[in-house]
This record gives sequence, structure tokens and C-alpha cells, in this order.
Amino acid sequence: MNVRRLIPTTAVAGAVVLGLTALSACSTSDAADGGNGDKLKVTASFYPMQFLAERIGGEHVAVTSLTKPGVEPHDLELTPRQIGSISESDYVLYLKGIQPAVDDAIKQSGVKNTVDAATLTTLENHGSEVSGHDHGHEGEEEHGHEEEAHEEHSEGDGHNHGEEGGADPHIWLDPVKYAEVAKGVGKSLEKADPDHAADYKKNTDALVAELGELNTAYETGLKNTSTKTFITTHSAFGYLAERYGLTQQGIAGIDPEAEPSPARIQEIHTIAEKEKATTVFFETLASDRTAQTLAKDTGLKTGVLDPLEGITKKSQGADYIEVMESNLAALQKALGAK
Repeated sequence: MNVRRLIPTTAVAGAVVLGLTALSACSTSDAADGGNGDKLKVTASFYPMQFLAERIGGEHVAVTSLTKPGVEPHDLELTPRQIGSISESDYVLYLKGIQPAVDDAIKQSGVKNTVDAATLTTLENHGSEVSGHDHGHEGEEEHGHEEEAHEEHSEGDGHNHGEEGGADPHIWLDPVKYAEVAKGVGKSLEKADPDHAADYKKNTDALVAELGELNTAYETGLKNTSTKTFITTHSAFGYLAERYGLTQQGIAGIDPEAEPSPARIQEIHTIAEKEKATTVFFETLASDRTAQTLAKDTGLKTGVLDPLEGITKKSQGADYIEVMESNLAALQKALGAK
């Protein structure tokens, strides 16, 4: 059993770094504790969960993310060391349906305080007219992403996000839903670590207020636009589109690397002309090849709309809030905001 204790060195290293920054503010009794012994060891599945854990947990948590910056989360495969670190956690925060490898590892980890963000808000199915989700059918099969949906609809025309099991997991791209998740995370951290409940509550309230301001900026900024349609290579923006009265046209499906069919490219061309769409958006973590090809074929511009699955040097901002503000500016430009 002792060998297991040695495994998550990365988690410990991360915790020590965070511990040092908090030490200066600690009382002497805390410092005598080693600065880290009293921190809650939190494992987050990918960036949107890591951001919540860090902002709400503050100085009381040491957060390790399973998805390194720059890795496409849907493709994640876990190392034995990472699987070990999940079992060693005090608290695990993930979003079921995005990363099958993580879902399986968490199920087997036996960690008591495990929170699935999808249970903290309501998930919806975004059909093809909003999201064009499943045009990347083959690609999604390869990634094992949303297997339930595929089992339910093995045949069909590729528009197969039906009611059964086809819920869209990209809830963090809607600031209102993300704030609901933040509240749930705050409550669950209060339960997991009652000694610091007041701080978790204060941090949650501050983050929810910031997300409220972000929502207002989107509402105001997208109220008057010359078109309501935007085209994207990654159908991640269904919730955002629904919240602000926009229409997302996905070239491929939820899987950003999936190749669109020639028929779908033709369809997008027609939609772009009819809806006066100007821009094909691609994202920072996946190749822009599809967007460039489509733009060339249709005379559209390309732009970046970041699904915020990870922050890298290429990201248009240092954290969730900043990148969402960049996304808003990109949408305003593409939609002709007045």
C-alpha cells in the first residue's frame, strides 16, 4: 500500500508551490503544520473545472489538473501516475461526458468527495439546427465521445443527437450555467472542508458576481447585430448561442478534429450566403485546416473562438474571464455588432 503513497509526485509538487505562496499569510500554527498538510488535495479533470476549484478554493486547496495545457481534452489518456493521483485526492471535480478516460478512472477511484459538474446545472440536447453536432460522426466514434448517443442512433443521416443520451456537455461556455456550477462547487467544498466554509462561500459569491458581469457584457454586446449566425469548426457553443439568441452552425461535430463531409461544406456555403455570415471560427487547441479550406471555398474570413478547454500561450487571455471577453469581441466583429 505504501508504494501508492509515492505515486502522485506531481500533485504534491503542485501543492507545495501553492503552499509556499499561502505560507506568508499563515499564522505560525499553520506554518508549523508544514504549510501543506492542511490543504485540500483537489483533482480537476480539465481547465474549466480547474478554474472553478482554484478560484473558489483559494489558499485552502492544492489543485492538480489531469489535462495539461495545450492537450485537447477529448483525446486525453491517463498515465498510471495520474490514475494514482485521483485515488489520493480529497476532492475530485470533473464533467462527465467530455473525457471517457477520466469518467472511468474516477468511477474506480473510490474518492468520497467526487463532484460531476453536469449534475449542478441542466444539460440540454442541441440539435443540428443549433449545433450541427453530429456531422463529425466518424471522428466522434474514434474518440469514444458520447458513446451512449451513438448506441442509440447507429444509423441515420449524421444528425443524431436525439433525446436519449445526446446531451451537450459544453456548459461552461454559458456564463449563467457556469455560475450555477460554481455555486454547486462552492457548496460541495464547504461540505468537504467545513473549517474553511466561510472562505469558500465568500470566494463563490465573488466569482458568481464576476460571471454575472460577463453575462451582462454578452447580453449588451450581442443585442444588435447584422446577423445572428456564426460558423464554427467545433460545435461547442450551443449553450452560448441559445443564451444570447444566436445560431451556431457547426461544420463538424463535437469532435473538433473530425472532417466535414462535402455535402456539409456545401450546406454551410448556402447558409453563409443566406444568413450573411462573415466568419468561420476555429479554436486554439485544434488544427485550423478545415476552417482555412472552408473560408477559401466560400470567401469567408477566419477567426478564433476559443472553447476554453485549456489555456496556452496562444490563448487570447490568461484565464476563463479574459478569454471569454476575447470571444465576445470576436463574435461582435463577426456578427457586425452595432
